[in-house]
Amino acid sequence: MMGVAATSKVVTSSDTAGRAILIQPGNREWVTVIEGVNATGWAIPPFVILAGKAHQSGWYQGLPGDWMLAVSDNGWTTDELGYEWIKHFDNCTKSCTKGAYRLLILDGHGSHATPEFDQHCTENKIITLCMPSHTSHRLQPLDLSCYSPLKVLYGHEVQELSRYGVQHVDKEDFLTIYTKVRPSVFTEKSIRNGFLAAGLVRYDPERVISSLPITKTPSPPGTANGGAPQWTSETPHTTTQLEQQARLIRNILQRQSQSPTSQAISQLVKGCQMAMHSAAILAKENSELRTANQRRKQK
Repeated sequence: MMGVAATSKVVTSSDTAGRAILIQPGNREWVTVIEGVNATGWAIPPFVILAGKAHQSGWYQGLPGDWMLAVSDNGWTTDELGYEWIKHFDNCTKSCTKGAYRLLILDGHGSHATPEFDQHCTENKIITLCMPSHTSHRLQPLDLSCYSPLKVLYGHEVQELSRYGVQHVDKEDFLTIYTKVRPSVFTEKSIRNGFLAAGLVRYDPERVISSLPITKTPSPPGTANGGAPQWTSETPHTTTQLEQQARLIRNILQRQSQSPTSQAISQLVKGCQMAMHSAAILAKENSELRTANQRRKQK
C-alpha cells in the first residue's frame, strides 16, 4: 500500500488499551512491483503495476528508461501482466545467458502458471521452478535479503513526507520514492546473501532445514524407582491431581528463595485443597441423598 509507512508499535496508557489510533500519511491504494535478481548479484529492471485505466505522462518523469510500467484495475498483477513480465524477463536476460538454458525460480502465484507463460518459457529455453506453497519466506532470495530493508527505507521516506505536510502519497510520489530507495537495497552483496541464505548458491539444503522450527513430541513420563509417573503441570480436576500439582509447585519453589509470591502460592494451594475437599464431601452427601430419595419414591 503506497501510503502506509510500516507496521508500528504504539505506547499508550492503559485507559486507551485496544483503542489506540495511529495516523499514517497517504492512501491505501495498492501497487505491485515484480522484481527479479540473479545469483551473480544483479537485478533486472522492475515491472511496476499501478492501479488505473491508462498511462499518465507524469509517471515517466525522472523514471529510468528501462523500467516497465503497467496498469490494472486494482494495482495487482493479472495473468495477462504475468505474461508481459516473462517477456520482459526474457529480453533483460537473453544477452547475459551462459549456456542454452535459464533457470527461473518463482513463487506459486497463478499468473506464473498460465499456458501462455509456460509456452513462452518452453520456446525460449527458460526452465521454471515453482516453490512449494507458504515457503517463500524460507526459500526466496528476495524475501530473505531485499524486501525487508526495502520496506523499512520506503516507510522512512513516507514518514519524512508526512513531516513536511504531505499527507497523500500518489503514484508520482511512489515512483519517486521507489526510484530513490531501490539502489540502496538491490546491491550485489545483498542479492548474493539472499541466494546464500536460501541454500541455492552455494547449494546447501541443510541451511534451510536447520532454520526450521522443530516441535518435539514429548515422551511419556518415566517412573522413578518404580513409583508413580512424574506429574506434569496441568489443570487439576481431583484432589489427587491437586496434591500432585501442589507438590510440583513446591519443588520448583524450593529451588528458589522464599518470597511473598511463593508464600501466596502456598496459601492459594491450601485454599484450593480445602475447597476441593469440601466439594468432594458435598458431592458424596448429594449422591447418598439422591439414592435415599429414589428409594422413597419407589416405595
